[in-house]
Amino acid sequence: MKVVSKIREPIEQEMELFEKKFYEAMTSKVALFNRITHYIVNRKGKQMRPMFVFLTAKLLNNGEVNERTYRGASVIELIHTATLVHDDVVDDSHKRRGFFSINALWKNKIAVLVGDYLLSKGMLLSIDHGDFDLLKIISAAVREMSEGELLQLEKARNLDVSEEVYYEIIRQKTATLIAACCGLGACSVKPGSDDVEAFKKFGEYCGMAFQIKDDLFDYTDDKIGKPTGIDIREQKLTLPLIYALNHCSEKEKKWLIRSVKVHHRDKARVKEVIQFVQEKGGLAYAQTKMHQFKEKALQVLDQYPDSPYKASLREMVIYVVERKK
Repeated sequence: MKVVSKIREPIEQEMELFEKKFYEAMTSKVALFNRITHYIVNRKGKQMRPMFVFLTAKLLNNGEVNERTYRGASVIELIHTATLVHDDVVDDSHKRRGFFSINALWKNKIAVLVGDYLLSKGMLLSIDHGDFDLLKIISAAVREMSEGELLQLEKARNLDVSEEVYYEIIRQKTATLIAACCGLGACSVKPGSDDVEAFKKFGEYCGMAFQIKDDLFDYTDDKIGKPTGIDIREQKLTLPLIYALNHCSEKEKKWLIRSVKVHHRDKARVKEVIQFVQEKGGLAYAQTKMHQFKEKALQVLDQYPDSPYKASLREMVIYVVERKK
């Protein structure tokens, strides 16, 4: 967390004020809902998404932000929180960041309604203030995230995901939201400018690197020194696995597909798959691709003058590929 604290330094005041505004944006007349939102707010993560919004806005606007920037950050966090609540219901997941999920504590029906409420709150926050340009960015992101999830489900059945399709899935599922954060930050201070598209691209490259890093965690050591294999058990096709499938014999390919489709709950078999993917160079290839996306993100930043905000965004990109969890 030391790295994240350092990244936050140039926007510390904005983040503190944002947290108050965000909590206000979540409030309801229903006591049960307020109990749940209190639970959500007190278990927040690193808040990287609003950080992207504020750093981008300050970089482009001589260190200044405005009310639209705060609304953009609140909208993205409301929408992101809504998608997480819904994801936990869809995945039947009872834990998030080490705490009980909303559906674990209050059951699926209430969790879905909470997610719907947060989604509508985010949309209304933009509409009530006439921020239709911001609303367009976030609405497009929600659409793409849904399409990405469905594309992954469609392709996962046959394990026939090409590298190109994989990139499209992670672009829609993960990178789109980070792209929207940076786009919102730019649009809040420089609406209609070329900077909006430039920073959407920056966020997209950063998001692609972020997701590939997540894929690599499945094959590399976690905190207790063992690969997790969770993605294999969930039959998810990640970049290291796709590379291995494309660089092995027909016999090996059949064994690999059968291992993931049929034996994904067998811990010993999953361990064999992890070792096979490592030996075939799947991890090294994924790391190369991750660093290529990182470099593309940094190239976008290089077009802008130096500032504490640019320095923090650079640190953010580097943190994405070097983080330990």
